[in-house]
Amino acid sequence: MKGLHIIGDLYNCAPGDYLTSAKKLRLLCIKACETAGLSVLGEHFYQFDGFDETQVGGATGAVVLAESHLAIHTWPERQQATLDVYVCNVTADNSKKAEKLYQTLIDALKPADVLSDQIWRGRDLPVPTPITLASKAA
Repeated sequence: MKGLHIIGDLYNCAPGDYLTSAKKLRLLCIKACETAGLSVLGEHFYQFDGFDETQVGGATGAVVLAESHLAIHTWPERQQATLDVYVCNVTADNSKKAEKLYQTLIDALKPADVLSDQIWRGRDLPVPTPITLASKAA
């Protein structure tokens, strides 16, 4: 399936709830997917405990989309996060939606430095046409 896969390592993110709260991170991700015009089918987010009582744990989550997925992981003790956005479609080029989703999350997490890569996945296969049976003359 032809689609755009964007991966990002985010460094020196702004401290805050998106790095430390699975609940707030979930709300951000769901809204970002919907705003980008993507179809959310399901999600799962998890809150980690800190290493000790002086640290707040990070969060991890995934959103399953009709068009593929979003995965995100945070490390508040390092002010880091990783993103994985893959958006595909059999009938349309959804790369702009993938880029919008990715940029929305970058804008919210406010990293000072980003290491990012884009990968085009799949072959550009023709859309199959229905087979029609010739009618036999009696």
